[in-house]
Amino acid sequence: MVYYQQLTTEKKGTAMLATLSEKANNLPQLPGVYLMLDEHGDVIYVGKAKKLKNRVSSYFHGDHLPKVEAMVQKVRDFNVIVANSEFEALILENSLIKQHKPHYNILLKDDKGYPFIRLDRSRPYPRFEIVSRVGKDKAQYFGPYGGRSITRGIIETISKTLLLPDCTRRFPEEIGRERPCLNYHMNTCAGWCLILEGRTDDLLEELNAQMESAAEELHFELAASLRDRIYAIQDLSNKQRVISTVFADTDVLGFARSAPSCFAVLHYRNGNLTGKDVDLIEEPLEEDGEAVSSYLRQYYGSRSAWPKTILVPADLEDREDLEAFLTQLSGHKVALEFPQRGERVRLVETASMNAKEEVLRRTTENVRRSKTLELLQKALAMDRFPERIEAYDISNLGSTGIVAGMTVHKNGKPSKKDYRKFRIRDLDGPDDYESMRQVIARRARRYLDGDEKFMPLPDLFLIDGGDTHAEAAEQILRSMGISVPVWGMVKDDRHRTRALINAAGEEISISSNQALFALIGNIQEETHRFSIEYQRSLRMENYTSQLDKIPGVGEKRRNQLLHYFKTVKAVKEASLEELSEAVPVNTARAVYEYYHSREEESP
Repeated sequence: MVYYQQLTTEKKGTAMLATLSEKANNLPQLPGVYLMLDEHGDVIYVGKAKKLKNRVSSYFHGDHLPKVEAMVQKVRDFNVIVANSEFEALILENSLIKQHKPHYNILLKDDKGYPFIRLDRSRPYPRFEIVSRVGKDKAQYFGPYGGRSITRGIIETISKTLLLPDCTRRFPEEIGRERPCLNYHMNTCAGWCLILEGRTDDLLEELNAQMESAAEELHFELAASLRDRIYAIQDLSNKQRVISTVFADTDVLGFARSAPSCFAVLHYRNGNLTGKDVDLIEEPLEEDGEAVSSYLRQYYGSRSAWPKTILVPADLEDREDLEAFLTQLSGHKVALEFPQRGERVRLVETASMNAKEEVLRRTTENVRRSKTLELLQKALAMDRFPERIEAYDISNLGSTGIVAGMTVHKNGKPSKKDYRKFRIRDLDGPDDYESMRQVIARRARRYLDGDEKFMPLPDLFLIDGGDTHAEAAEQILRSMGISVPVWGMVKDDRHRTRALINAAGEEISISSNQALFALIGNIQEETHRFSIEYQRSLRMENYTSQLDKIPGVGEKRRNQLLHYFKTVKAVKEASLEELSEAVPVNTARAVYEYYHSREEESP
């Protein structure tokens, strides 16, 4: 049993890595963050990358350190969020780690978070200070920033650029005691506010004009000083691609019009990006504004939580009505903004860039899947394109009955709503060939009877097994007047699908073609998983139904027994003392007497 599980893991890992590698190779060469997901869709690792394609694809080939290899073995999918810069990716990584607390990330118990810059303008001579969080006061806060050293650098740059006081003297008490700083009166200059809020265009334009004027009048030292201030502000602006607390509870909508089109929604909470949703749609007939409005009504109409502000990529004619609609839904004021300048514009640009990248990735995926299916059609000499593929697997673990799982893949993607389950009937013991005949016959009969749940027929049947399994299915279909190609999925000694084989014994190798290997391998794995889960669910139903027959054992006590003993057999064989460790004494006695009195009554 252990050996079988090991083979299954190896088989699953090989095909899965091939699929993930293909997906990673389609990522953009842009900065951003990536989230590794396990089989349950839980985030197990968050990382940042200078180039997403290079970084993420590196996980799925080559050798790794043991801890990295352990993480990769658990990865079943990944998501990415594109950022404007490496610095912004760093900030996003931090906030997502805080949110998801992934198992494979370093998680500090004393998490102070990224700092903010605080300015209390109610004081006669306010100055900047570094704080760990936003306080509930009337001070002005900026950030968060990527660490205290970066934050101190920002304050120093602003102070030097705008000649603000950065000494330790206390104002106004110490005015006049020594020679004062040139610009101790901060309230006369608003330049620092423009910089921290990302509104540097006007300030840079003014400084450039002053620099050119100084150069024309041959005041080169002044021109050089102004040039240095311009460079400092530009450098600071590049570092400032972080989300201010003005976006504490904001969603940002991005839109990419193409065929297909895409909406991307970035969620900002407490100044941090906490998530991304994407929806691919057919290219809308409406203009951008009307399309955005229609999407907003549908997207937020089905949600249970709403932001206070939504930044949109187009001007909305029905903005006021839509705001009233969202306000009524949420129970609080919701504002829709079409930003024209500053950080809000850059946020919308970021969201739209993510939408565009999603379109490129998904479009390329669709093209790649289509080409793989064309390759499959050619390899199997099929008359029709294999748009719908049905795969079957028999599961007969133990003596609890035989079942089968049917999975459906449309255009290379699982269509779980079309999956079907079968219980095999009237067999004395395990017989894979007869079981397959029965399943295919029942599936075909449901089609011939016009059952909508089994419409239409597939373009290709894939059977878990060799030529004999394929022959069993083909004979049934032929006897019912149905002509659909049937191929068996042949495994190698490591339990990986290496080839397809038909009833005549003609074998088509797929192990040398990565795309076909990944496609067929994933179909086989998914079908095997589905049938095994059905088998296990029936076993659990059988177990629970046995325990439910015992007087005094309800759902709570039943679950306690199964959690403690794992199987009904172990419960049955347990002593009264052992049972009393799992459930109260009166319940333990009832269980013990139920099984042992039945044994005594047996002849």
